Amino acid sequence: MTLDVAALRAEFPILATQVHDAPLVYLDNAATTQKPQAVLDALMHYYTHDNANVHRGAHTLADRATRDFEAAREATAAFIGASDARGIIFTRGTTESINLVANVLSERLGPGDEILVTELEHHANLVPWQMLAARTGAVLRVAAIDAAGQVDLADFGNKLSTRTRIAAFSHVSNALGTVNPVEEMTRLARAVGALVLVDGAQAIAHLPVNVEAIGCDFYAFSAHKLFAPTGVGVLWGRTALLDALPPWQGGGEMIETVAYTHSTWQPAPHRFEAGTPNIAGVIGLGAALRWFSAQPRAALIAHENTLVEATLQAFGEIPEIRLVGTPQHRVSVVSFLLADAHPHDVGTLLDRQGIAVRTGHHCTMPLMQRLGVPGTVRASYSVYNTLDDVHRLVAGIRKTLTFL
Repeated sequence: MTLDVAALRAEFPILATQVHDAPLVYLDNAATTQKPQAVLDALMHYYTHDNANVHRGAHTLADRATRDFEAAREATAAFIGASDARGIIFTRGTTESINLVANVLSERLGPGDEILVTELEHHANLVPWQMLAARTGAVLRVAAIDAAGQVDLADFGNKLSTRTRIAAFSHVSNALGTVNPVEEMTRLARAVGALVLVDGAQAIAHLPVNVEAIGCDFYAFSAHKLFAPTGVGVLWGRTALLDALPPWQGGGEMIETVAYTHSTWQPAPHRFEAGTPNIAGVIGLGAALRWFSAQPRAALIAHENTLVEATLQAFGEIPEIRLVGTPQHRVSVVSFLLADAHPHDVGTLLDRQGIAVRTGHHCTMPLMQRLGVPGTVRASYSVYNTLDDVHRLVAGIRKTLTFL
């Protein structure tokens, strides 16, 4: 099935925006994606027709809201190949999802136990594990990457041991676009008895995800990187494991019974969803999944790959560009430096031409230190970007060079 990019772009109202009297070229999709009209309509419909709290009401609006909320849970499970929707926990984002896991696993770790991450990790998949290690006396170990920005699988395997309790790694690097061999990494970690968490924030909109095929114990991602609203995240976990873990936060919704002396908890997922959730955001996620699932997925993936390859080819013709990260398998992201300019200066000059990129350390300060750079300029693509956007970026870079 062919992809009509012009028709697809027309579904995203913000893409008609002018920035500094130039048509917007939005290349900051690794930070957040734009929202199609179907998602905007779902949000407006909820607030104008169905606004009520979920799960606790007997009236019609509460019933409508609850049905739509739980339908989003079912849709999310189907989208990531999860066999049981009870494994879908709604959070505020990938960061909260990982913090949830790091907190509920505290009782399972002690001095001398080990947690393994990689040099590619976003702060959200590093700092919670540092904090867990500090609380429990566990040791945080870090698997190396090679010069191309790919996980060194031999080093990863060597740093696993019978003391490894948790292995946590990204599916796709937000800073370099590296696609990790998560199935193989999961197999290696599970072989030593470790639990596995995969940070899927950057993969979820660019690769087919099947958590059962990956074989991990937890998979986390953010709705806003999948064309849905901000403030909503997903944590998938194996239901038997979730039911064996303690809750993280206490309050309404997560309880079964409450007395002054003790309380008992709901089974998963509700024991991990204390308080009123972001109902509209979850319903918006359901709308985003319906919209995205109706698109020709293979064509979308091929289109994004074409944009990345066109960018790499064009950058190869500009001597002043230094690519940061050259992984063999990448999606969406191209990071670079331009001449001797600071990334922030390059980003500002591109913005003056209507081109939105991300600059800085991308919440991967240890990775930037490993690569010996202060940060990068990051162009990241989504399904609504075009070859014209690539040409505008390249022309913008050439113009920027005249100011440096």
